[in-house]
Parts: sequence; C-alpha cells; structure tokens
Amino acid sequence: MSFTAIPVLDLSLAREPGMKAQFLDDLRNALLEVGFLYIKSTGISPKLIEDVISEGRAFFDLPEAKKLEVQMKNAPSFLGYNKLGNEITRFKVDWREQIDLSTPHAIPPDTAPLYHNLLAPNQWPDASYLPAFRPTYEQYIHEMGALSISFTALIAEALDMPPTAFDRFFDLDQQHKLKIVKYPDLAELGMNEPDAESQGVGPHKDSMLTSYLLQASHHRGLQAQNTAGEWIDCPPIPGTLVVAIGQGLEAITQGVCASTTHRVLSPGKGEGARFSVPFFQGVSYDATFESVDVPQHIKQLRQDVLDRHSGRKDDVEFTFSKGRWTHHGEATLWNRCKSHMGVAERWYPDIWARIREEQADVEGSDRKKREDTVRKVSPGSAFPSHEGQTVQAQ
Repeated sequence: MSFTAIPVLDLSLAREPGMKAQFLDDLRNALLEVGFLYIKSTGISPKLIEDVISEGRAFFDLPEAKKLEVQMKNAPSFLGYNKLGNEITRFKVDWREQIDLSTPHAIPPDTAPLYHNLLAPNQWPDASYLPAFRPTYEQYIHEMGALSISFTALIAEALDMPPTAFDRFFDLDQQHKLKIVKYPDLAELGMNEPDAESQGVGPHKDSMLTSYLLQASHHRGLQAQNTAGEWIDCPPIPGTLVVAIGQGLEAITQGVCASTTHRVLSPGKGEGARFSVPFFQGVSYDATFESVDVPQHIKQLRQDVLDRHSGRKDDVEFTFSKGRWTHHGEATLWNRCKSHMGVAERWYPDIWARIREEQADVEGSDRKKREDTVRKVSPGSAFPSHEGQTVQAQ
C-alpha cells in the first residue's frame, strides 16, 4: 500500500549517539517509501522563524511600485519579485505572488557559461520601507544553508554511505535559494463559484537535492502524490519544516531517493491568503550528472518498494534525464525559463524559442491522441476526455 500520511522526524535524535541509528532507519524509510517528510527540532531559533514570517508578510503589503522596483525580469538571474500570475507550471498559470532570493554572488564575467547568470546579487526591497527585511533573510539563508548540508550528510548515512558522499556536488560558496510566497484565496482571485478550485502552484518536482518548506500560515493546501497517484495532504505542523527530495538527488542516487511530485491548492473563498517560505538547497551548477555509489542492498530496498506498489504513477516528467544535459546548471536554467516567461523572453530568447517548440509538439501530440480516441468511439458511446472526465460522444 502506498503512503497515506507524511512522516515526522525529530532531528534532535540524530544528535544523540544512542538514538541516531533509529533516526537513520526512520529517515531511510521516509526516503525510500515517501520522498517527503516533516522535520522538527531543526536548531533554527523560533525568534528567527517569527521574524522570517513577519518580514515576509510585510513585503507583500508594500506599495505595488516598490515591489516592481525589484521585479524578476530586471536581471537574467531569476531573482526578484513576480506579480500574481507571472509563473507557469505544466502550461498553467500559478496564482501566487512571490520574491526569490539567494546566497549572494557577484555578477559573472562574460566568459562564464550562460547558466552562471543564475549566480548574482539579490534584488532587495527598499530598506527605508523594510529595514529588517534584508538582515533577517540573510541570516535565515545562512542558517538554512548549514542545516541543509548537515541533513544531506544524514541522508548519505541513511543510505549506508559516508556522510561526505555528496560533498563533491557543492561549491565552497554554494548558492542556495528561497522564495517568499503569497497564495491569495479564491475570493481575492475572483473565483466565487461553489466548486471553484485554483492552482496555487501546479504539480511539480523540485530541482535541487533537498528543499525545506516553512508553512507560514495556518492554511492547508500542500499535497504530495503517492506511488498510486493519490494526493496526500501535508497540513502545517507548528515547529516543523517540510522536506521534499529534489530531482538532483534522485538523479545522483540512481532513483533510490525519489523526487516526489507535489502541488499547492489556493485557499478557499474567505480563508485569507496562504503564506510560505520554501528554501532550496543548492547544487554546483558545474556539477555533472555522475552518480554516487549507492550500496546494492539499498538499491534493492527501493526496488522492493516499487514492486510492492506495482510501480510508480506520476503526474510530472523527470527533467534531469541522463544524456540530455552536460551540467546541472543547464537543466536548471532550462527549468527556470519554462517557469518564468518574462525573464526568458527578455534574457534568453533562443532558449525560450526552443521551449515553445517543445510545448507545441506536446500540445500537437495530445491533440492527435484525442482525435484518435474520437475516431475509435462509435456515436453515442462514452469516451474519456483529455481532462480525465467521461464525456458523451455526439
């Protein structure tokens, strides 16, 4: 049976010699069976968490003109502010407003690979409006960077590898990223129908090794997809972060650590806006898609999971396929261009043109499948539509 709930792990147990072995067993089970988990006792101070939430909410209360001063399309780095409806996942609009920040870097030289444009300074909001915003988030990014590296070492140990197994995939000044996100409720979006539902962010897999979500309001809406294709709720639990396994980790562990598809539904009418702060552990953009030496008995455990569940149903393609990209940065840049049309059109027109060609091919293929289905069905019979509903042939 596929998972029906998200496990909660206590990180303090990993720091106790007498309890660490049990913690690693529980972590291994979460990695192989779920790919999604909560962690508590993270070591991040509650005061810093409170400040991150309050400063993040305050950003969205800024005048529109002040937010647009730091809009993402100002630079090729994909850092900065995105207005509501400016991001796309699986060809659909994500109804969220957000600002992206990262570990700061200098602007790369012209001779650097194109994907090094992702390494850049942040666009910070006007300090005269939000004087505590920058120091709060610089501190949070620093502490979360350290937490993510130490947690990745625990993942290595849980897979019976040395804690340093993933170290070669990190730069000395490794870039990590985060988003501060506001999901308006359906009433704010003008969706007042009784059965209305909207995509806060569509089904997707995170790109890096691991990500850490701070659910900054009481709202439900985050869901993970199990191996049966069912959506499992991940409600906010105070004092925790939600950890998602990224496509990078799935690639370098040869599929042992599965990157779990997840999504966010917009809050219902009258529920108010949902806020979250996802942190994405970085990987060197110059890293190649080599694999770590996962022990054979661990690979077999993962295969046993897939066999027990009769495979894996998944709504999202795996985009880090071996052979398509030479470096991690190339895959990351491609994914960012797919999500942020305004930045891609302005700074990466060649990549954007290729993406549009691929999308046209996919849409054409889907249309042909629908037409073939119609031809095979006699008048008056029922057949499945492309949306998975049953419609009547006329």
